[in-house]
Formats: sequence, structure tokens, C-alpha cells
Amino acid sequence: MRVLSYLLARMVRHGTMTVTGPDGASRTFGGEGPGPDIAIRVTDPALDRKLILRPRLAFAEAYMDGGIEFTRGGLRELMQLYQVNKARRRRSAAEAGWRRGLRFARQFLAANNPVRARRNAAHHYDIGNDLYRLFLDADMQYSCAYFPRGDESLDEAQLAKKRHIAAKLVLRPGQRVLDIGCGWGGMAIYLARTSGVEVLGVTLAEEQLRLARERAAAAGVADRVRFALLDYRKVAGEFDRIVSVGMMEHVGAGQLDTYFRTVGGLLKPDGVALVHSIMTTRSRSHTDPFTQKYVFPGGYVPSASETLAAVERNHLWLLDLEVWRRHYALTLRHWYDRFMARRDEARAMHDERFCRMWELYLTGFEGAFETGNLAVMQIQIGHARDAVPLSRDYMSAETARLKGREADGTGSRDPGR
Repeated sequence: MRVLSYLLARMVRHGTMTVTGPDGASRTFGGEGPGPDIAIRVTDPALDRKLILRPRLAFAEAYMDGGIEFTRGGLRELMQLYQVNKARRRRSAAEAGWRRGLRFARQFLAANNPVRARRNAAHHYDIGNDLYRLFLDADMQYSCAYFPRGDESLDEAQLAKKRHIAAKLVLRPGQRVLDIGCGWGGMAIYLARTSGVEVLGVTLAEEQLRLARERAAAAGVADRVRFALLDYRKVAGEFDRIVSVGMMEHVGAGQLDTYFRTVGGLLKPDGVALVHSIMTTRSRSHTDPFTQKYVFPGGYVPSASETLAAVERNHLWLLDLEVWRRHYALTLRHWYDRFMARRDEARAMHDERFCRMWELYLTGFEGAFETGNLAVMQIQIGHARDAVPLSRDYMSAETARLKGREADGTGSRDPGR
């Protein structure tokens, strides 16, 4: 295991990692500072060769294929070990240059035209609604929840997220709202039930579309909430409000200007748009190969500076910016625990390899939001500087109004995003 030993000797300084190879020989790495203590057994004798070109992807695939087993600790501890050492490691100039070249190549290949965007959405979202029911909240919200106290249940935090976003939209009955990346319809249905608006939700995933329509009918709002299988770039008309939750990170590298130009073109002169998206603290970052191949092909997480530059280039006002630092880590922790509690059901739907991939996905992102360079931002934008009240106090008043609507039964049974 020469290649693996070389890589771990360079990477693991804080915490400890003990590796037992196929020949039974063991070696421990790290110990220079505090961190998780884990141990793995490698059973795949070909792993060393696979690690040469794409080490992180090869390591992940070895775990998925059963070529790596934990004998102490688990995936959460491994991700913590990776993040604590990543934060302290400095790359050489040669490695930084190599990574820049690789990043630009990936951005070029990840450009999302409408055909590729549809295929990428199907890869992740059309794998069966029953899988998502295993670990999401009752409303099937598949984006970062909001934990004002920090100890809310997942269902409470997802309702708080919808309420918080609705408050920022300053909705009035009869307004037209566009939901870009509507998921299973929960946000659209919540807005219609609590604020009396008309909503068009667009998605590229057929499974989401089917269930969203069923839920709108079940909620009695099908006359005010419509869903369509439609690329956001193909939407026509004007809207008083636009909401986009967890979708901007899917538009692809180099597509931010297209995204904000489209949002601006669809938004009325006095309209308000609320964009909720993952952000990175590293300018011009890239999607890691595991995520690109198995989880979110075509995805790209921009930095706040990249995003705001695109807003400015498209002549939109930034009306408000809020950064959620650890809320997604808490959300992912809930998702992982719920998935593991029903893992046997997921395995029956798919297979063992899929379950291991899903574990890597959930724990990897949890670690990145807990101690890495990912967070969530909400940006409120419009054409006019006075599209929202002068003081942010209006958000509190809107939140109270929405809570009242939920309490009187008009928005308490949202059937799903």
C-alpha cells in the first residue's frame, strides 16, 4: 500500500488513522495534534493502483465496493479527520497550479445546456420518491433547514425555513410567483396557502413533477399552484416574486450571468426575488470528482463574491444578504441519522453499493458544512432599491403574520417540496 501510505503520511497530521492492508500489515498515521481516531482495513489489493490518478474518487469507490471497512470509528469520523487536516494543510505551488488547470477543465465540461441540465436533474431526482421519503421531513423539503434555536426537530426547522423565506418575499394576495427548482412542491403550496398568491413551479425532474401535482390537488390549491417540466431559461411572462431554493448551485459553472439575467428578465420592475443557495468561501472553487460523478453531475457551488458580481453585472439591486453557517450541517445530520435508521429499506430499493454511496454523500457534505468551506446564503434582489421596506423590521411582522396563518390551519399541512 505504498501510494495510500504516501498520501496519508502527507495528509493526516492531526488525529490518527490506522490502516491494515490486504497482507495484514498495519501502519498508523498522524498523532501530531487532536482529532478523530479511526482505523480501516483495506481488502482490495488493486486500490494502490487506482489511487494514482484520482485518489479521492478511488478511495470513495473502494468504500462503495466493499474494499474498505471500518474497524474503529466510521464515515463521520473520517470526514472530520479529513476536514481538520485539510484546514491546516498548505498546497505547494505546483499542486496549486495543477488544480487550477483541472478546475478550469471541469468547469468547461460541466457547462449545463438545457439537454444536459435535464439529464443531470434526472440522475439525482428521478431515482424514486420513496427513497427521499425515508430521510426527509414529512414535507419532503430537500434543502437546508433553518434552526433559529439550534434544537428544533427537522420538521420544525423546515417549516421555519419556508416561513423565513416567505417573510422576505413580502407577499400579497393575488401576486404571481415563480418557483425555480420547485422540488416536490412544498414551497409553492406553502406560499399559496399562507399568502393567497398564484405560483408557477418549474422542475426538470419528472418524479418531482408528478408528486408535486398530486400534492397541490390534495391540498386544494391546484387552481392557484401550477407545476411544469420546464427549464428556467424557457419560462415566459412576468412575475411579482421569484423564489429559488437550492437550485442555483445546479445551473453549472459559467452560468451565473445567464441565471441572473433570466431572473431579472422575468421579474417585474417592482418585484422581489429570493435566492437560497449553497456558497463556498473559496473563490472559483470546483466540484469534487465523487460529487460530480455520483451525486450532482453538472453542479457548481459559487462563492458569494462570484454570485454578487453576477448580480451587479445584470444591473440588479442586492436588497439583503444573509449567511447560514452551520444550518446545513444540522440538516444533514438529521438526514443521515434518518437514512441510517431505515437503511435496510433503501437497500431493498437499490443495493448495498448505492447505500454506501449515499452515506458518503450525506456525511461528506455534513463535514464540509460543519468544519469545511461551505455555507448557505440567501440573497434578496430586485430592480428597484425600494422594492422592500426601508428597515428589515418588516421581516418580523411578516413572520408573525405567517405563523398566524399556520395556526389557523391555512398553512399547517403543506404536502411537500
